[in-house]
Parts: sequence; C-alpha cells; structure tokens
Amino acid sequence: MTERVVTVVPEAGLHARPASRFVRTASEFDADVRIAPIEGDPVNARSMLAVTGLGVATGEDVRLLADGEDDKAALDALEAVLSTPAESNGDSEDSDGGPDDTEKVTNGGRKG
Repeated sequence: MTERVVTVVPEAGLHARPASRFVRTASEFDADVRIAPIEGDPVNARSMLAVTGLGVATGEDVRLLADGEDDKAALDALEAVLSTPAESNGDSEDSDGGPDDTEKVTNGGRKG
C-alpha cells in the first residue's frame, strides 16, 4: 500500500467538476485507490458519491492510498489533479461544456 498526503488546490475543493475529474482519473489505473481526510476513514476514489461526500474544501489536506500494479502512477496522477487549479485543467466553474451562453440554438437543439 502506497500513501501520500496532498493539499487540495481547486477553488471548489472536491465538489462538482474537480471531483468528477478526480474520480475519472482514479478509474484509469489498475489499483485499489482510496481517499481520506487526514483524520478520517478512506473511501473509494472511484465513487463520485463517496468523494463528494467527504466535503473536502480548498486548502485541506487529504490522504491518498493506493494498492496494486499501478499504485504509484495512480497517486502521481491524482496528486496532479488535486494540485492543479480548476481553471488550469479545463474544469472552470464558468464552463459547462455546453453551447456558449450567447450562441443561438434552434431546430430542436441543432445549431442554426
């Protein structure tokens, strides 16, 4: 089992888009990956509900734990997610991934 302590940098903490990116990243590796508050029990890092349920805010430290073939690579990737401001990794709160707010959408949702 490999363990690492990381400070959460994204402005939203581990909520919404940063949590989604964290969960997607955790799922890419052949390792059992968990996350925990410093003084709490670890939860499955591949579970959006479990990760957001931790209520981790910006500036808080968390423990990342991994066990498996890709444990070190998983922790490196997850540390990168948690150490990068949301706007630097495409997770800004202003971007919903949909059409630009000023773009006209017509014809049943097709651009017109």
